[in-house]
Amino acid sequence: MTISSGNSYLDSLTNASSSAGAAATKSNQTIDQSGFIKLLTAQMANQDPTAPMDNNQMVQQMATFSQVAGTTQMNQTLTSMASDIAASRFGSASSWVGHAALVSSDIAAAASNGAYAGEITLPSDASALQLTLVDSSGQVVHSANLGAHSAGAVNWSWDGKDDSGNAVAGPVQLITTAKAATGTGSVTATNSVWTEIASVQSPVSGSTKLITALGNYAPSDIKAVS
Repeated sequence: MTISSGNSYLDSLTNASSSAGAAATKSNQTIDQSGFIKLLTAQMANQDPTAPMDNNQMVQQMATFSQVAGTTQMNQTLTSMASDIAASRFGSASSWVGHAALVSSDIAAAASNGAYAGEITLPSDASALQLTLVDSSGQVVHSANLGAHSAGAVNWSWDGKDDSGNAVAGPVQLITTAKAATGTGSVTATNSVWTEIASVQSPVSGSTKLITALGNYAPSDIKAVS
């Protein structure tokens, strides 16, 4: 009877397992801890008594398997954690659906009641602040003199109706001009608008996005929720 020596028996079993696995599903290609112990036991039982397996070699095999098994388990844990985080993230963001979010934009969309609202940020004091809303055809649909303001946020709102009382569907472009409180220069203002959150997308492999009439925004882009 031929006695297998060294790792030849384990190698043959591993090769056979690999060949069978190539035709099987991915789950059948892997070997669990129980299978590894069986292979190691078979290798020791069939080793050549005149050339037994080296202890260091056996320890190395066990360490390698342990490392691979540990990595697999860690990957499974990380995948599970990612799913949990995504679910938690989605749960938090989904509570915003139906609310209005304040986002940086020079374009405004009407709320469900037809009104428009936003915030103008002034980096310095302004003696005169003017807000003009223009539709897609370039026509001015609303203009407001907001007066003098100190540096900071200036809130504005409009009922969404033109001078004839007709509702402006939008979206509309915001044009702001501000005269500096001192000197003859101007102040560069930045616009933010309120937009309603229609839904939330939160894929496991991607980032959460809030869906609005103005586009999709990450939760980190939201300045405030009302």
